[in-house]
Amino acid sequence: MKILLFGIAKDIIGSSVLDWKLEDEGSTSSELLVSLKTKYPELSKLRSIALAVNGEHALGEEILKKGDEVALIPPMSGG
Repeated sequence: MKILLFGIAKDIIGSSVLDWKLEDEGSTSSELLVSLKTKYPELSKLRSIALAVNGEHALGEEILKKGDEVALIPPMSGG
């Protein structure tokens, strides 16, 4: 699966795209986020992270498949 990274999430992981192997087909998007935070603990320090699965806002309950594209969207700031 492909994970797209933006903003500080991209800086933490060191790339704008991450190829991720699903350990368990049928995992949810929230389980993916937990796995990412385990592998990249700095992600846990972010106030919030929004997810999108295949271009749609994710609520955390989406069942993931191998070909899915997930976007990790950190909080935005600006004025």
